[in-house]
Amino acid sequence: MELRDIEIFLVLSEELHFGRTAERLRVSQARVSQVIRKQERRIGAALFERTSRTVRLTAVGRQLRDDLQPVYAGLHASMERARLAARGVTGRLRIGMMPFNVADLHSYWKAFRSRYPHWELEIHQLVYLDPFGRLRNGDFDVLVVWLPVEEPDFTVGPVLMRDPRILAVTAEHPLAQRTSVRLEMFADFQNAMPSGIPEYWEDGYLPFNTPRGRLIERGRPTNNAEDMINQVGMGETIHGFPSHVTRHWGMPNIRWIPVPDLATLSYVLVWRTESENEAIRALADTVRELGAFQF
Repeated sequence: MELRDIEIFLVLSEELHFGRTAERLRVSQARVSQVIRKQERRIGAALFERTSRTVRLTAVGRQLRDDLQPVYAGLHASMERARLAARGVTGRLRIGMMPFNVADLHSYWKAFRSRYPHWELEIHQLVYLDPFGRLRNGDFDVLVVWLPVEEPDFTVGPVLMRDPRILAVTAEHPLAQRTSVRLEMFADFQNAMPSGIPEYWEDGYLPFNTPRGRLIERGRPTNNAEDMINQVGMGETIHGFPSHVTRHWGMPNIRWIPVPDLATLSYVLVWRTESENEAIRALADTVRELGAFQF
């Protein structure tokens, strides 16, 4: 089985959707189907159960996935190490960012790359879906996320930035003409929030109750920022964002309103304690030296 065919199978086993798999791998959907059919003929059994609505792994497919994942990961890592070594790079540091403002934090990345050219720095934008799990799984070496982070196996590093809060509403919303809003007003409307994140962490971003004890209702859950702002723009929800989003989203149908009594967000570096290495310590030292960015 060719390395690319293994990748197609593993991505499909994760996405369980032929279209998303093709889009993610930048191949045609027909190519994905062709590869899976070829694998099934070679093995002599179906790897996926397909209906018009769902795609599921069969028992044989699950066994193949479990056997291939560590093999593929090892091969991929070996190829990457060889590619980096050919460029004089001895390692890579992968950062998953929850805030949107990669450009505003460029001074940290520029300083790190200047001081440590033998380490490649990769910056990735995160969706809201289980970022702590992705750090534990090794998808990233470091996260940039808001406080508090109370995971016993994580080290919380220095603060990169502190950002006041704003409320996003559609231009036709009852609050749209206000110059500021109070957290108490959030209880009058549905709020957009991601699903499947730790309760304490969600509460740190948007409390579950107002200062007077009223429930702040969550609307339809979402796991990416684009869907969230689209819900706001359609008038389905409101959402309290960090203020830096106004520098990156120019949307004429959205109004941004300061929320003075919603706590400022502090974004920090976080990494798995057992995975701490020289590159992570170097990045943390760089951030500490430059100091926190204040909006």
